[in-house]
Amino acid sequence: MRWEVRVAYRRGVQDPEGETARDALEMLGYGCVAEVRTAKLFIIEGECTREEVEEMCRRLLANPVSQEYEIRRVD
Repeated sequence: MRWEVRVAYRRGVQDPEGETARDALEMLGYGCVAEVRTAKLFIIEGECTREEVEEMCRRLLANPVSQEYEIRRVD
């Protein structure tokens, strides 16, 4: 079984890497870009249940104060 977990900063939380990328894109002439947000993708393979992956996110992969996560099963 394979799971993908996407972890990103919550709306309203500063994302310096995303802001730097947006500024650089603007300097390169891409004025169409209003916002860039970064995210990490974790790929977990094994016989884990969704509940176990949820627990992994809460305990280690994401900071519940400043980050949100999305879990997707990939077959």
